[in-house]
Amino acid sequence: MKQMNKGNFLDRIGIPSVLSWSYLGVMIFMIGNGVEVGWLSPYLEDNGLSIQQVSTLFGMYGFTVALSSWFAGVFFETIGAKRTMLIGSIFCVVGMTGFVSLGLRDMSYPFLLITQAIKGFGYPLFVYALATWIAYRSPAEKVSTAYGWFWFVFSGGMSVIATFYSSWAINQLGHINTLWTTLIFIISGSFFALVINRDNIKPQGKQSTKENIKGVLKGITILKERPKLLLNCIIRIINTISQFAFPVYLPMYMISQGFTTTQWLSIWGTAFTSNIFFVLIWGIVGDKIGCKRTIIWCGGVLTGVSSLLLFFAPQYIGANYPILLLLSIIWGAGLGGYVPLDAMSANTVEKDKGAVMSVLNLGTGLSVLAGPALVGLLINSIGASGVTWVIAGLYFAGAILTNFLDEPEKAPKNTTQSEMLIKTKEENAL
Repeated sequence: MKQMNKGNFLDRIGIPSVLSWSYLGVMIFMIGNGVEVGWLSPYLEDNGLSIQQVSTLFGMYGFTVALSSWFAGVFFETIGAKRTMLIGSIFCVVGMTGFVSLGLRDMSYPFLLITQAIKGFGYPLFVYALATWIAYRSPAEKVSTAYGWFWFVFSGGMSVIATFYSSWAINQLGHINTLWTTLIFIISGSFFALVINRDNIKPQGKQSTKENIKGVLKGITILKERPKLLLNCIIRIINTISQFAFPVYLPMYMISQGFTTTQWLSIWGTAFTSNIFFVLIWGIVGDKIGCKRTIIWCGGVLTGVSSLLLFFAPQYIGANYPILLLLSIIWGAGLGGYVPLDAMSANTVEKDKGAVMSVLNLGTGLSVLAGPALVGLLINSIGASGVTWVIAGLYFAGAILTNFLDEPEKAPKNTTQSEMLIKTKEENAL
């Protein structure tokens, strides 16, 4: 009875109860993947790398994240949910071990590039497998809320808990030992998601090698069948481009404006504390007032304006810590305004959801690549302020593009995506 009540409560608030342990696992797992985000760039520059080398390093990571993100959904369909997540976990452990022991120990740039690339293959396979899983397990009228909770645990782990933990750990343990502790979070998160979680989705029957390859390639061929999905992908790239561009140059900029590293980490962590709550709010809002309206105003416009304010405010008000905290809250809220995009994409098809989510995941992964690449390409020619204007302009352009997205039709209440597909097949059979 207690388990049933627990399940009912989680289902009521939008979390598919059968996936509750996987949600927790992803949060813990992403702590391990986010510990370095707020301070790795200045640390590498202090130890001899140029900003262009750092941008290339982050870009290499972004490239493999994008590649892994693209195929996470179709791997889910081809080899199953838990196998996909396990492979991602192994990539993370191997990549982080090599990054610290082979790359940072001697500041070997080739080893840093190679191991950073290996790390990049890891977390998308782990977390975006859950994103596809949600598309099959969540009732259609609560999909946007379910993805709100997904991004809550994703950002809560990677950008909130990890940031505040690292601000403590680097002072108490040092930079290198702090990175070693990431393995504890990665392995613990994997245990919750893969062992304690009893739900699973396995491939239908035993497939031939040819069928498996065809399934993997579905992440590419779906774009030919549904070309408008490319627009969803572009908007997802825009969504988090500032999240991955800012860490390349904003820490050094904020320090030059009078903030300490600890203050900057606190500002960054506060932004994503705001973000994890607003992804829940915007997920519910998207279910109520429509996905497109939420993405345009709460996502594109709000993030574009707040990106400019966050960067330029110190030039006019100095190192005003409380004001920057407030602006970071607004910026974090704007990033969360895109959360209904997942629900819109998942609900546009009744089958091949893994392929559709792979396209969306590709956009998330490409933003990890595009953010640092944008900085590396433009910062010498137009400076940090020019890069920020370009980023803001992308958000405003994305708000306009959102008008051209297709919104799915309303589904009956309490109908999961899997049940909708079964019902459609039965109707077609008749």
